[in-house]
Amino acid sequence: MTTPLKVATVQFEPTMFEKERNIGRLLDMAVEAAQAGARLIVTPEMGTTGYCWFDRAEVAPYVETIPGPTTERFGQVAKAHDCYIVIGMPEVDAATGLYYNAAVLIGPDGVIGTHRKTHPYISEPKWSAPGDLGHQVFDTPVGRIALLVCMDIHFIETARLAALGGADVICHISNWLAERTPAPYWISRAVENGCYLIESNRWGLERTVQFSGGSCVIEPDGSIAAVIDSGDGIAYAQIDLERARARRVFDEPVFEQRRPELYMELPTTTFAWNPLDFFGLYGHRPLPPGRRSRVAVAQFAPSGDIEANLARIEQLTIEARTDGADLVVFPERAITGFESLGAQSVPGPATDRLVALAARHGLYIVAGLAEQDGAALYNSAVLVGPEGLIGTHRKLHLDARDGNWASAGDAWSVFDTRLGRIGLLVGHDAVFPESGRVLALRGCDLIACPAAIGGRFTAPHAGTKVAQNYPIPTGADPHHWHHFRARAGENNVFLAFANVLDPLRGYEGKSGVFGPDTFEFPRREAIVAAGEGVASAEIDTTNLDSRYPTNVVRRKDLMVMRLPHHYQDLILGAPGRT
Repeated sequence: MTTPLKVATVQFEPTMFEKERNIGRLLDMAVEAAQAGARLIVTPEMGTTGYCWFDRAEVAPYVETIPGPTTERFGQVAKAHDCYIVIGMPEVDAATGLYYNAAVLIGPDGVIGTHRKTHPYISEPKWSAPGDLGHQVFDTPVGRIALLVCMDIHFIETARLAALGGADVICHISNWLAERTPAPYWISRAVENGCYLIESNRWGLERTVQFSGGSCVIEPDGSIAAVIDSGDGIAYAQIDLERARARRVFDEPVFEQRRPELYMELPTTTFAWNPLDFFGLYGHRPLPPGRRSRVAVAQFAPSGDIEANLARIEQLTIEARTDGADLVVFPERAITGFESLGAQSVPGPATDRLVALAARHGLYIVAGLAEQDGAALYNSAVLVGPEGLIGTHRKLHLDARDGNWASAGDAWSVFDTRLGRIGLLVGHDAVFPESGRVLALRGCDLIACPAAIGGRFTAPHAGTKVAQNYPIPTGADPHHWHHFRARAGENNVFLAFANVLDPLRGYEGKSGVFGPDTFEFPRREAIVAAGEGVASAEIDTTNLDSRYPTNVVRRKDLMVMRLPHHYQDLILGAPGRT
C-alpha cells in the first residue's frame, strides 16, 4: 500500500448504441489518468453503453459476462500502468441469463471483484435483476476497496456494510440526476463512515433525462478534494488511507461506540405491508391520525444557571408559539447546561416548569438535560405537553464528553401524540445512521433531536452549470449539504435538529427542521442560519384520507425499497451473535 495515494475520478457522457466508441473513449481517459500517476481510477455507471434502456431486448446486444472482452481490455491498461480501474457495465450471468447493472474492479492481474447493484432505481427493473453478491470489500495493494452503484447509496445500510467490512475507499459509480452535485448523500456517506468516497458520475442528456455530473473525491470529513462540475474530464486527488482507518466521525471513534444489540430491527421489512394495516395489527399502537402542524427548533447557548436556562427557554417558547409552533425543540442539556452537572430528577421541578409552560401556551416541548435517577446519571431529553410529562429518552450512544459522567440508555423512545408519531434522539445518537433508521422502521413521522454537535456537518455549493428542470435549484446555496437534512430524507421523516450555539465550545448551531424528501424542491425546511433564535416549518403527518397512505412520511418509499436480506452484518456483535 502506498500512502498518500493518487486517485482519479472520470466524468464521461456515453452515447447509447455506440458501445465501441464509449469503451474507446474510456480507455483513453484511463490511460491519461494512469500516465498522470493515478493508481485508482473510477469511471461512471453503465459508462460502456449508456443507461436509459427500454427493456431486456434493447440492451441485449450490449451485455457481457465478467470476465469478458471489455474487462480484458481494461485489464490490459491496468497491467501496463500498474493501476486499478473501476468500470460500469451491463453484465449477463452465463448460468442464468439474468442481466445486472454491475461495477467491476480490475487490476494488473485482471478482474478482482464485481458488485451487482443491490438497490435498483426505477429504470433497472425494466431490464436487470437486483444484485445478489452483497456488499464486498476487496483487499488490494492500493487499499481496501468497496463498490456501490448509484441508488445503492440512498440506503444507509450499503455504505455502513462497506465500512464495517474495513473499506478505506468506497468507489461509487452513478448516473445521478435531479439535484445539484456533489450530492449531499455522497458527502454524508463518507462522513458518517469516516472513509473516502470516489464519485464518478456521468453528465449530459439521454432520453430526456438530465444527469448531474459533479464527479468528485470526498474526504472522510466531507471536504471535497477534487470535483468536475460538467463535461467530460478527469479530476485527481491525493488520499491518505490511514485517515480512513482511524474511523473517526466528528473526532469520535464511532465504530467502537455502536450498539448492535439495539439494531436488531434493521434486517426487518416493516414497510413491506400497507403501514396502516401493519401498525394497526392486533390493535397494538396503530399510527396516530396525524395532522398539519408547525414545528420549531430553538438555538441558544445554555449556561450553568438552570434558572437562567429555563427563563431563556420560556422566551424562545413564546417566540416559537407566536410563529404558530405546535412543538418546539431545544438543544441538548438546554435545562442544565454544560458548565456544571446540575442533574435533575424526571419528573422533578425543572420538568414541572416545562409542563406548566407547555400548558400555558398550548404546545409540546422537547428539551435536553442531565438526568439523575437514584445513583445513575443520564444525558436525557424529555417530551412534555399540555397533558403533562409524556416521556424521556436517555442517550444511547455516548461520546467522549458523556463518558466522564453519564450512563448509556438502553431503549429507543417513540411516543404517539396529536401531531403524529414522534421519536427522540439526543445529539451523538443522530450521528449513527442506524438510529434514524430504527425510528423510521417503527413508523415515526418526526424525529426530535436536541443536540450539542460540533465539527463540520454543513457545506455550501457555489452553483452548477448543469441545466436542470424547474424547480431543481442550480445556483449557489450556503447549506447545500446539511448532514441532518440527509438524515431526514433517507428515512422519510421530518427531523427537528436543535443544536447548541456556543462557538467557544465548538458548537456552531445550524439548527433546522427538515422535510422527508430531499428531492422535493423547494425544500420543506427552515434553518437557524446564524445567532440565537427560532426557525419553524410546517409538517404534515396525515394520511390524506387515503386507504393507502399517499403522504411520503407515512408511506416511506425508501423503507419500502430496502432489501434487508443484505443487512445481517449490521447486527454482528449483538448479544447472542459472534
